[in-house]
Amino acid sequence: MNKFSDKTVKELCFYVYSLVDPRNSKIFYIGKGSGNRVFQHCEAALLENKESLKLNLIRDIIASGAKVEHYILRHKLSEKEALQIESILIDFLTYPKFNTEQVLTNIVSGHHQWDEGIKTVEEISEIYDCEKIKVKSHEHLMLVSLNRSFDDAKAHDIYQRINIYEKTRKYWSIAKSRAAKVDYVLGVYHGIVRSVLKVDNYEWTIYDEEKKVCFNKERCCFHGILVADSPYLNKDVSDYPFGSGGAIRYISIEGNDW
Repeated sequence: MNKFSDKTVKELCFYVYSLVDPRNSKIFYIGKGSGNRVFQHCEAALLENKESLKLNLIRDIIASGAKVEHYILRHKLSEKEALQIESILIDFLTYPKFNTEQVLTNIVSGHHQWDEGIKTVEEISEIYDCEKIKVKSHEHLMLVSLNRSFDDAKAHDIYQRINIYEKTRKYWSIAKSRAAKVDYVLGVYHGIVRSVLKVDNYEWTIYDEEKKVCFNKERCCFHGILVADSPYLNKDVSDYPFGSGGAIRYISIEGNDW
C-alpha cells in the first residue's frame, strides 16, 4: 500500500506514525503529518538521489526484497497535538538511560537539552528551584542566550540535541576589547544558566563552519572547558535580561562597563 483514499485522508486529520524495518521489527523513524505523508519517505528513497540514514536504510530494505512497514500510532489530532506526541515518542525512544543504541534515523545524538523532555526528579528540581546568581568579586561574566539553539529542536526532519559546549562558545559578535576580559561565558536558557565555560583563550572568524556561511564582520570563538560544578550553574539571571533581540549581556560586581 502506498496511498490512502480521499475518505481516509479526511478522517485521519493530523497523525503520528512510525516506519519499521520488517527484518528486525525495529522502529527506525517517528514522524507526524497529514494526508499521505507516511508514504512519502519510501517514494523519496526511490525517486531522489539524496543521502541520509533514513533514506539509505529504506533503500537497503527494498533491495533485500522486503517492504517498509508503516504504522499510524495516533490519529484525529490537531497539528499541535501531533507535534507533542511525536516529540514524546522520540524522546522516549532515544533517552540514553532507556536505550543503549541509536534506534531512530531522524535523531542526531548530542548533549542534554533543558526543555520539557525526559528528566530525572533531580533535574526537574534544578530547573525550577533556582537561586539568584551571586557574582564573585573580580570575575567578569558574559551571558549568552541559548534560547534559539534549544528551541530549534527540529529542522528538516532532524531532531538535533545541541552540543552545548559549541553553542556556548561561538559565534559571538562582541568588541575585541571585551573578549580579553571575559572570565566565564554563561549559556542562558529562559533566564537560567545552563552552561558555564571557563575561558582559556579565544580567536576570531568570519566563517560559520556549521551553517557554511560568512559573517559580515569577525565574530569571537572562545576556547575553554565546561565547569560542571560551577556555582553559577543553574542559577537565575532574570535580573539581567537581554535587550530586545539581543543575545549577549555582561555582568560583574563592578557593573556592566568593564
